[in-house]
Amino acid sequence: MRGTRPQLTDPFRIADVEISNRVLLAPLAGIGNWFVRLQAKRFGAGLAVSEMVSSFGLHHRNERTLRELMRIHPDEHPVSVQLFGHDAEVMRSGAAIAAEAGADLIDINMGCPVRKVRRTGAGAELLRDHELALALARGAAEGSGLPVTVKLRSGIAAGDRSGFELAIRLAEEGGVAAIAFHPRVAAVGHKGSPDYELTRELVERVEVPVIVSGGLKSAAAARAAYEESGAAAVMIARGSLGNPWVFEELTGARTEPPDRAEVVAELLWTIDRAEEHLGSDRANRYLRKFYPWYVERLGAGPELTDELHRSADLPEARRLIADLAAPEPASRL
Repeated sequence: MRGTRPQLTDPFRIADVEISNRVLLAPLAGIGNWFVRLQAKRFGAGLAVSEMVSSFGLHHRNERTLRELMRIHPDEHPVSVQLFGHDAEVMRSGAAIAAEAGADLIDINMGCPVRKVRRTGAGAELLRDHELALALARGAAEGSGLPVTVKLRSGIAAGDRSGFELAIRLAEEGGVAAIAFHPRVAAVGHKGSPDYELTRELVERVEVPVIVSGGLKSAAAARAAYEESGAAAVMIARGSLGNPWVFEELTGARTEPPDRAEVVAELLWTIDRAEEHLGSDRANRYLRKFYPWYVERLGAGPELTDELHRSADLPEARRLIADLAAPEPASRL
């Protein structure tokens, strides 16, 4: 970017969609459902992106995909739905259904490094087939009538810049409205240091907003990446797990970490929303992935996580967690 750098609290636009600030929630596979996105918005995220949704699941109107993954809360907007797939016609159909469900933006996953996704020709595998990637972007735009963004890696293996090159083509030929760029190759997953200088090079090559992702585990890391990369916005992924307060930190609404009562209250809110989303029995199992994030923030030991994982039902889990808000420190802390 040239001239004075915008603040993270400044608004920006993705095509005709105004985003209230430059701090975004990344798509979190298997996690980023409506209440996780709503939580991020409650704490100040300007935009939240859904977990990865199969374009084939939408196209074939899979009941669970429509009922659970296409659920959008009215307080989420603007919201982006991330789709994955390897067929342009199916992507066109899936994007149309996502638009009907209330999406404001469509995002296409071209960076997932997971083998079972890549085996289908989707995710990071699209970095090998630029023509298909361009067709998917065009299909999503035609089907939805919405701005389309793409999230992708810098390449597949060390020394590969295929993702960087594809990002330029998507901006210049594919009509995408923004690029979310994770400047690490797919082969390293979440290891290694992101190349924010490469992100800056991309920023200087394209006219659309570039959103930097990858390695943003804290507010300090996100601020540093924002400055180093010259990106239009930051996209927080793992740094938000059990830590929605990171959005308040980055938007200036908080300078101190949450106290124990705040963390307990937020975890209880999460349990309530999971039960609303999935019903008591499924939520009790689903929440096992959430508990360790909050337990760590509470400073509790692994014994509490084990107890929560063994809890017979949600009332038992709530009792265990509510005990932590008592004035006297519990013995497990």
